[in-house]
Amino acid sequence: VQLQASGGGLVQPGGSLRLSCAASGSIFRFNAVGWYRQAPGKQRELVAAISRSGSTNYADSAKGRFTISRDNAKNTVYLRMNSLKPEDTAVYYCNAVAIQVSGRSDYWGQGTQVTVSS
Repeated sequence: VQLQASGGGLVQPGGSLRLSCAASGSIFRFNAVGWYRQAPGKQRELVAAISRSGSTNYADSAKGRFTISRDNAKNTVYLRMNSLKPEDTAVYYCNAVAIQVSGRSDYWGQGTQVTVSS
């Protein structure tokens, strides 16, 4: 399983970015696909996730500003981030979870840097 994250960059406060997570093969193999972020000196935290059924959940800090979505035909999950704040600065990681009889497996993309600064 390979997850290719892209779309990070430098953006001014109030700006927008769209992150992409492209999976090798069908994303329906996974029970959920999500985005995590890790800022310097902080623990990695969940930002948003979308389940196989399409249900979504967001961190409180992301609600109302970020939207997670997917394109099944492209095996890609997106994170649209609006009204970005300096505190959104972090490395963003794509994560996919597969839950099987043998247990849970987590797969991670390589991370993409998001910097919000004027």
